Amino acid sequence: MVKIRLKRAGRKKMPFYQIVAADGRAPRDGKFLEVIGHYNPTAKPHAVTIEKDRVAYWLNVGAQPTATAHSLIRATGLLHEMNLKRRGVSEADIATEMEAWQQREAERRQKRLTAKTRRRQAKKAAEAAGSAEG
Repeated sequence: MVKIRLKRAGRKKMPFYQIVAADGRAPRDGKFLEVIGHYNPTAKPHAVTIEKDRVAYWLNVGAQPTATAHSLIRATGLLHEMNLKRRGVSEADIATEMEAWQQREAERRQKRLTAKTRRRQAKKAAEAAGSAEG
């Protein structure tokens, strides 16, 4: 069975991954069929580049993405786009829907970032109040 998964590269403590289509029996960093993208988790924000046409091809021929590869592919919007095509939506409608999807995703990311910032500020305030009392 063909799997879409990450192949580790880079040096110690500085990982860099290639997103590859590989035989499921091959080792993680072993032989692969095709490189279909790259993922750099150390970049801020994480850098993901995917060849959408090749990923779509491998998914259509039955390749199974691993959990991490699936989440990276999903974050690019490819799965949503493929689902719309499968349902028979016109290209113009797909383009408008993908634009709306990207807007929603950007808002969602911003909302998460804002919540994270608030939690950090609340934690710092609580620590400051705790140290002032003690």
